[in-house]
Amino acid sequence: MNSKPRLMIIDGVRTPFCKMATDLASCSADTLGSFAVKALLTKTGLDPSEVDEVIFGCVSQPAEAMNIARVIALRSGIPESVPAMTVHRNCASGFESLTTAYERLAADRGEVFLVGGAESMSQAPLLYQLSTATKFAALAKARSLGSRAGAMLAFRPRDFKPLIGLRLGLTDPVSGLNMGETAEILARENDLSRKSQDAFALRSHHRATAARKCLEEECTPVFLNGRAITTDNGVRHQQSMEALERLKPVFDRTTGTVTAGNASQITDGAVALLVMSERKADALGLQPLGELKDYAYTGCDPKRMGLGPVSAIQQVNASSGYRLEDADVIEINEAFAAQVLAVEKQLALCGEGTIADEQLNPHGGAIALGHPVGATGARLILSSLKTLHQRNAKKAIAALCVGGGQGGALWLERTT
Repeated sequence: MNSKPRLMIIDGVRTPFCKMATDLASCSADTLGSFAVKALLTKTGLDPSEVDEVIFGCVSQPAEAMNIARVIALRSGIPESVPAMTVHRNCASGFESLTTAYERLAADRGEVFLVGGAESMSQAPLLYQLSTATKFAALAKARSLGSRAGAMLAFRPRDFKPLIGLRLGLTDPVSGLNMGETAEILARENDLSRKSQDAFALRSHHRATAARKCLEEECTPVFLNGRAITTDNGVRHQQSMEALERLKPVFDRTTGTVTAGNASQITDGAVALLVMSERKADALGLQPLGELKDYAYTGCDPKRMGLGPVSAIQQVNASSGYRLEDADVIEINEAFAAQVLAVEKQLALCGEGTIADEQLNPHGGAIALGHPVGATGARLILSSLKTLHQRNAKKAIAALCVGGGQGGALWLERTT
């Protein structure tokens, strides 16, 4: 990509990440996204008319705000003439927003982009079964009193049992497994003990606790109901191995090792990034945090979706010429402790190299911070670049697994 246009990441902000049904539960995904975009525009001083396109990731798009990127843009003061597009690659949607902007730039279809992701997992809908919807449709079509009565009498109590949208979204329709069950497969096949998974989870909370000030610097306050929400609320500052050991397995209750404590949290949040061409950054006098150097998306077995980062890292390393040893910071999304540990093991086995403990997720990860699926990729980008600056370091690689059996990885480089 060295001979191609350079996409500079100028700055970014995020809302605090909050556990489902807690501080941000009343905020829709588009509201969360607009909080982040407005704060980013204020922070950078960018004239909204400079934006060529808004590209946002979202997995569970709200029915009342279809093409959520457009809603976020308009509610954030972006001119009506600026187009907006929502992207969806499950957990990699935040990555996709950035790499789509790069492809726009490479095709000479714009120079300045607002990208990111937003997710309200609290507001994932409850759904009716198709048979129930059919009965409602029949009731709506009924005209006479008798036909309406007949349509109403067709309903049974079981018709009103909801389908939980979040549960459906976290289940792969091809393999028939939910995401936790795929993590159990990785734990068994890679001989990962419950103790090693709990130790990794404890590490995530301890690192997030130690990095609290750094994490707060990424965040913009969200003002709701007369109070300011300023910090991620999923970090357990007093977490202990004893508390983790008391938790029961969730997905395989007999021999399983994956628990609520060593899995990512279901979370609400949004991230916004300002990105643009090198030429435009120079013209506007903006100093970038860093730049996108290369990226890759790959597919894998949906039953082992957690291994997606392995092939994605292999591919991006092959195309960029970089190796893991070149990275000063490595961010791998903590969908599950078992998944990250399995990725580490497989990267070593396939010859990509080993990951030093101090490189990996230095400020904790989704086990402590949460995983608002459409926004997480953008958070990994923001956290990676911020950490490079804090450490006066140069290169970072960020990667994540993707529900449905994919992986995403990208190289970032600090420019100053």
